[in-house]
Amino acid sequence: MWLAWLAILSALAAVAALVIGSRSGFGLIFAVLIALVAVLAGTWWYLSHAGLVRLLAAVVVIAAPTALIVACIVRNRLGELAAAVALAALSLSAGRAAIVSARPPTRMPERSTPPPRRPFLIMNPRSGGGKVGKFDLVARATALGAHVELLEGPGIVDVAELARQGMAGGADLLGVAGGDGTQALVAGIAAENDIPFLVISAGTRNHFAMDLGLDREKPDAGLEALTDGLELCLDLGRINDRTFVNNASFGVYAEVVQSPAYRDDKRGTTLRMLPDLLNGRRGPRLVVRVDDLPPIEAPQALLVSNNPYEAGDLAGLGRRARIDAGSLGVIAVMVDSAADAVELLRGRKASGVRRLLAHEVVVDADVDEIPVGVDGEALMLQTPVRCTIRPRVLRVRVPRNRVQAPATAQYDVGDLLRVALNRPPAAQSG
Repeated sequence: MWLAWLAILSALAAVAALVIGSRSGFGLIFAVLIALVAVLAGTWWYLSHAGLVRLLAAVVVIAAPTALIVACIVRNRLGELAAAVALAALSLSAGRAAIVSARPPTRMPERSTPPPRRPFLIMNPRSGGGKVGKFDLVARATALGAHVELLEGPGIVDVAELARQGMAGGADLLGVAGGDGTQALVAGIAAENDIPFLVISAGTRNHFAMDLGLDREKPDAGLEALTDGLELCLDLGRINDRTFVNNASFGVYAEVVQSPAYRDDKRGTTLRMLPDLLNGRRGPRLVVRVDDLPPIEAPQALLVSNNPYEAGDLAGLGRRARIDAGSLGVIAVMVDSAADAVELLRGRKASGVRRLLAHEVVVDADVDEIPVGVDGEALMLQTPVRCTIRPRVLRVRVPRNRVQAPATAQYDVGDLLRVALNRPPAAQSG
């Protein structure tokens, strides 16, 4: 509760610092608000336009805070501005910590099971910049009794078929050292055969491993589950006939990652394509049907996840407290103006964002085929695209001594006041 009061008092002190700066004849509060609006509007124009407008927007984004600082220096008000910024940062940090600490723990149920006798592991030596070799995963796994197959040519290796071969050879556990896309393919085979699945965080992002509480910087620690592990029963997402462990993305993000230039120049490709995508001059027009609800017309971005992400995460880059609640998380984003872009800062309360829980999501379009990002991999799928959830079909074996990733929370004034008054914050929703 004291963290909540610290956040509230820090926020009030930040406002007081701005008021003190304004009393001397310099409207510091007004100046800060103008600078903030200018930065947010400029950011939207920068992302949604090209050419001269983008250049001018960049100038606005840089010039607005610079002008504010210069004006404060000239009028000897820089101390008040610095104090307000520091106090606001303290309020945000303490407020989020207060809301997180007030929520009940969300650890997924675990059960003890005997270690596998014939584990079969698939490792991608190129994944994550060569983590398989860097951490000597093949030798370590072999020493623990695992049979290891490497994903190396010539040609493209059928990961699912390789996993099926392991099953035919008597494997009683399937595991993967690689990216989330490869994890999903093998997880589907493990679920079909009702045997445990092992995650080794040797990919680039390893979002699935993060949600399991695995140390993404130490992929070799995941091998401890072979001898001293616990089992979780998790959900799997399904998109048409393909499994996903994290999410499927449509619209803006899917269009960007589909570009051949994206892999070599992610930032440049995104900036080049965003204006046409955000202004509706490029990309298919989507129609999204979520269970029996009225359709969502023409969202610019859509994220369908295997269980919902925490509030405030619009891109599926954060974490999920649970992957066993039996529902899809749905985030649809519709941004048409600078005002809509500013509202995105409100997170779950932004009018341009719809958050839903679902059992089935059907995505149709005005074209026969649309780009979809499935666990970070770019695919082209025939419309309509159908996403469903398969509750608790995946048995995941994890190390007993893993450390859960710390929870996060969005700064919400209502939740903060509830915690300060010793009441629970509002329940998180998709």
